[in-house]
Amino acid sequence: MATKVRVFLYRGFLSEEECDHLISLRKETTEVYSVDADGKTQLDPVVAGIEEKVSAWTFLPGENGGSIKVRSYTSEKSGKKLDYFGEEPSSVLHESLLATVVLYLSNTTQGGELLFPNSEMKPKNSCLEGGNILRPVKGNAILFFTRLLNASLDGKSTHLRCPVVKGELLVATKLIYAKKQARIEESGECSDEDENCGRWAKLGECKKNPVYMIGSPDYYGTCRKSCNAC
Repeated sequence: MATKVRVFLYRGFLSEEECDHLISLRKETTEVYSVDADGKTQLDPVVAGIEEKVSAWTFLPGENGGSIKVRSYTSEKSGKKLDYFGEEPSSVLHESLLATVVLYLSNTTQGGELLFPNSEMKPKNSCLEGGNILRPVKGNAILFFTRLLNASLDGKSTHLRCPVVKGELLVATKLIYAKKQARIEESGECSDEDENCGRWAKLGECKKNPVYMIGSPDYYGTCRKSCNAC
């Protein structure tokens, strides 16, 4: 399924067993890794297979993706604006974000649908109406792109998640960027990834733009050394 907002629905992307495995690994904001006997971080083999499927579906390199995050949502207030990355949607869209993959690990009794309020689809603004809403179905996956084919930001890709009114929604998300993502757990090196980091840090960008400069659970910061974050 494709729309003008460049959103794609893949029915049955995950098997029942894959969904249940991701659920078994989850913590509050889990990155689904496992640790071997030597204490070295290793990707869980089932998760590795899912990562490979995501890369094949999106045609984007696996190393450009952040870690898969598994979260649970239940009993939320109706009318509240939410997203799939935390409790409140962020107004800051990282400049290198290319695409988002949402993996549904459970069904919901009511709520949890995906809405694109800035798209040309109708209706645009309400979780109470039909139309441009994608309902959570266990095993299904949704892919939507943040950028247009000319690499400019796509304002229509802004999404909202309808509150979960009844039942529990278990969902995994994966963000895919324009460049390779270093895994914080795997890298002991303290370095900058851009020659302009020192200048940006002096201009106060470490505080003004912390996600890009220092990093977040989903993104390895570009200027961690200059920001004294490692």
